Amino acid sequence: MVGAGALAPHLIKAHLSAVPSLRKVFIWNRTVEKATTLAIKLKESGEFAEVSFEGCGCLDEVVGLGDIVSCATNSEKPLVKGERMKAGAHLDLVGSFKPSMMECDDEAMRRGRVFVDNEAAIVEAGELVGAFERGTITKDEIGGCLVELVRGDKIGRTTSEQITVFKSVGSAVVDLITAQLVYETYIRS
Repeated sequence: MVGAGALAPHLIKAHLSAVPSLRKVFIWNRTVEKATTLAIKLKESGEFAEVSFEGCGCLDEVVGLGDIVSCATNSEKPLVKGERMKAGAHLDLVGSFKPSMMECDDEAMRRGRVFVDNEAAIVEAGELVGAFERGTITKDEIGGCLVELVRGDKIGRTTSEQITVFKSVGSAVVDLITAQLVYETYIRS
């Protein structure tokens, strides 16, 4: 997890729920104390007793270990270096949401198969806007948007070695899906 702000524990829990085989979570933040504090809180919650949580101070050292690298920051400088990512990793970029912000470098965009939450990401996300301007990737190379993936109109990961990148700038569709899930869960209980 890159970032230890308000969204970080929710992203961690979502990924652990979606991929229950994950057993170790490294949390990095510019302030190591915040990363360590979040790791302790998650461990003490007991919600994922079989998972090890650890705050860390060197992002470059742990990025290459990650099956999933999830970012929720307001960074204006690339944090995740694509050259450090291992084959088969998934990069989840949900923090930056305007052209001046970036959570990863061009190499991550070049190496990954990129998907977006919605078409607005193509003109709003700094990682994408910058990569297009520099010729790192083209708009035609975007693998699709979330709705197309869910409907089966587009295919996600095609090999176990492929790096995938998901760039989100926020989508009302996700809010609606979440509201529906909460409602249906309430009705069933």
